[in-house]
Amino acid sequence: DLSVGSTAGFVGALAAVLMVQMGLHPLLGTLLCLVAGGLIGAAQGWWVAYLRIPSFIVTLAGMLVFKGLTLALLAGQSVGPFPPDFQKLSSGFIPDVVTGGSLRITSVLVGVALALILVGSNLRRRMGQQRQGFTPKPMAAFALKNALVAAVIVAFSTWLATYRGLPNVLIVMFALILLYRFVTSRTVIGRRIYALGGNEKAAKLSGINTERLTFLTFVNMGVLAALAGLIFAARLNTATPKAGLGFELDVIAACFIGGASASGGVGKVTGAVVGALIMGVMNNGMSILGIGIDYQQVIKGLVLLGAVSIDQYYRKR
Repeated sequence: DLSVGSTAGFVGALAAVLMVQMGLHPLLGTLLCLVAGGLIGAAQGWWVAYLRIPSFIVTLAGMLVFKGLTLALLAGQSVGPFPPDFQKLSSGFIPDVVTGGSLRITSVLVGVALALILVGSNLRRRMGQQRQGFTPKPMAAFALKNALVAAVIVAFSTWLATYRGLPNVLIVMFALILLYRFVTSRTVIGRRIYALGGNEKAAKLSGINTERLTFLTFVNMGVLAALAGLIFAARLNTATPKAGLGFELDVIAACFIGGASASGGVGKVTGAVVGALIMGVMNNGMSILGIGIDYQQVIKGLVLLGAVSIDQYYRKR
């Protein structure tokens, strides 16, 4: 979906018009913007799923269309500031229910709970593999891996608790990771999406309604792009005509770095998140080192090319 950046920018502009210029309540404005994102995804998904136009062409057209609509909505100018309640979506922190002096105990408890949920989920999956006759990883390696992951989560939440606690945007991200990890690995629609990505003809012959599934996938993509646009606008506290510019390149690179395959059917949600974190660290690191924007683009292009090349190499093996 090449239009994710333009969709995010357009939804941010729409939020500014609704909340700043029209004075709409932030909650209602947010819901309307998410609906708008879903409608954008539905419009593009209809062309791809039912008219069989390649998604590259449809979303490239969408990228141009929504760039233009963003400029039209904002009249070429930045619009802000947003209401304080809306700003909390990106810059707010979860309230500290349990007080502990300078340490935000609630944030620590959330980190511990998340670590326990993750370890419990992995343990349940391991037991399921044993019941089905599969040979799981050695117990020592399994325990070490989960202990390290849990320790990192608890340490990270404790570190955040020494400041102002867990940011709201981090809670939103963790909730989305857990939701989509469950959907892609534990539900019928998740398995069907992998089948559709791997081989559309085989998926259709096996009885999957590939047109409807493709359509719904684009609707989902539109809602997520809209949410990203809202968070980005709330972080900047203003909607700008250039918001979302180049997002699609970082998104595609993050997916491939995280293990997604260019041919489809392979990849995990957590892998894409790790890829996004790597891209974020790389962008910040290059800025801190004073590398010019020209060479930053060169480096990111080479990283993307390398990630896809490695994917193709292992697929051939």
